[in-house]
Amino acid sequence: MPTAILTGQPVPGSSIEGDLRALGFEVRAAADAAEAETLLAAVPADQRVAVVDARFVGHPHALRLGLTDPRFPLAAVPGAVTAQAAGRQALTRALARENASGTGRTLVASDSLADRVVTALDADGAAVHRPELGSLVATVPADPQARNEARQAVAAVDDEAVRLKSAVKARDGFFTTFCVSPYSRYLARWCARRGLTPNQVTTASLLTALVAAGCAATGTRGGFVAAGLLLVFSFVLDCTDGQLARYSLQYSTLGAWLDATFDRAKEYAYYAGLALGAARGGDDVWALALGAMVLQTCRHVVDFSFNEANHDATANTSPTAALSDKLDSVGWTVWVRRMIVLPIGERWAMIAVLTAVATPRVTFYALLVGCAFAATYTTAGRVLRSLTRRARRTDRAATALADLADSGPLAQALARVLPQRLPVPGVGWAVVAAALPPLVAWLDGPGWPVVASAALYVLLSAEAVARPLKGALDWLVPPLFRAAEYGTVLILAAEAEVNGALPAAFGLVAAVAYHHYDTVYRIRGNAGAPPAWLVRTVGGHEGRTLLVAVLAALLTAERFTVALTVLAVAVALVVLVESIRFWASAGAPAVHDEGEPA
Repeated sequence: MPTAILTGQPVPGSSIEGDLRALGFEVRAAADAAEAETLLAAVPADQRVAVVDARFVGHPHALRLGLTDPRFPLAAVPGAVTAQAAGRQALTRALARENASGTGRTLVASDSLADRVVTALDADGAAVHRPELGSLVATVPADPQARNEARQAVAAVDDEAVRLKSAVKARDGFFTTFCVSPYSRYLARWCARRGLTPNQVTTASLLTALVAAGCAATGTRGGFVAAGLLLVFSFVLDCTDGQLARYSLQYSTLGAWLDATFDRAKEYAYYAGLALGAARGGDDVWALALGAMVLQTCRHVVDFSFNEANHDATANTSPTAALSDKLDSVGWTVWVRRMIVLPIGERWAMIAVLTAVATPRVTFYALLVGCAFAATYTTAGRVLRSLTRRARRTDRAATALADLADSGPLAQALARVLPQRLPVPGVGWAVVAAALPPLVAWLDGPGWPVVASAALYVLLSAEAVARPLKGALDWLVPPLFRAAEYGTVLILAAEAEVNGALPAAFGLVAAVAYHHYDTVYRIRGNAGAPPAWLVRTVGGHEGRTLLVAVLAALLTAERFTVALTVLAVAVALVVLVESIRFWASAGAPAVHDEGEPA
């Protein structure tokens, strides 16, 4: 159980002790810094501890935000500071310093030990998180008049209303903001009051989407209608799990992994269900389903790569960015721009409606057209920003892009021995490399020309990553590699022209895409890339592309299908086992997507 140390003279009628107990703290009192230091030393090192001024006046949710968020080792609000195990040593040093400087004197008027400790932590360079309180009150009044004024300010703001509002993601799509969040926040509160966790709601969302995919796979009109309705309900639960996490501050490493991967698993499983349903009606749309997954994954990699490249770039401004900011100041343009990029809410709503009223083929055509337009719009804008801004890429950004590139042992070995004489940026090599295997596979079909193009792809992709990826457009290297690998698999499977080839290719691309998403969220959590042995084992993008090309050239269409299936299962097992091991470990970062809607 976490411990809260109340410091200073208690105030008659104060609710602070009850508020802390309601948040799950065991409350102990200290008259001065020396006693607070003694109580702090008695708390087990692996438990959360807080130092709170007994005169604190504020909303319970202000205390909750400041003292219970599991994502930050150190956090503070006026009159209170907390440390988890990772920040415990820094808090102990700061409190010991205050004790030594104060010589154990009793705390009196306007002398807040908690605030002095925070000042000492700042002086030590410790990263102290200070939550955005907005209209919430958190203060330590210096006299009775100030206390009365603070209590009036607390009474003037509805703590629960603010808590509900803050449970909703600040930046979201039009459909989510106006068609889901107005009621899903109350569903999140209902779940919180019944002891449900975000992970349980996330799992329920996944199961609902899988049932939706199963309904779509029946191929009947009733099944399609049920699938559309269930997909919308799955999305409502998907919004609810994040709102529940923000409402109750129940962030966890396991929740980070579930949140990071289940959205893609749900959507791609639904694509497979639509393809199976269409096949029952005599329509083969597996190529469209795989194409939609390839396009959607490449869109996400563009987003991830651009954001990582500019995460900490210096001089990070451009006329294009300035124009975007101006457009954001005009209300209606904000929503139009958010809708045309087809975020997850709009995308799933469109898929659900078309599933219910049209055919899987029509659904996939609309999805491909919409995603292609969105991808063109966002990528073009980011290219313009990159060309017009004079940002200097950092070593961290270059390392992140290299990790996102997913270069295997072949490209890494060649990159070390290539002469590096031509002053061509990485993106230049990547554009040429990415065009070769899919183009040759489309023009010539399975055969040795594709193998030769894949071998050249290995060489050129090594050239692309031989230097640090610090060029203006080098963030395009990872998505170009994704398009090359996924596109080659799609085209070769389609050219096989046998039943089962495209579903097997769908499985392989899904397994590899999971590996790439897993890499993204590790990097976002500052945990670095997956271990080198995993990248070597699954071959890297260039190794897998070459292997698939060789298998297509050597094997008959039926045996090629079997080989794709075996490869998909092998890759899925390796990456899933390592991913589960990592995200279930104590050192995994708590990553929760609060940024652009996916």
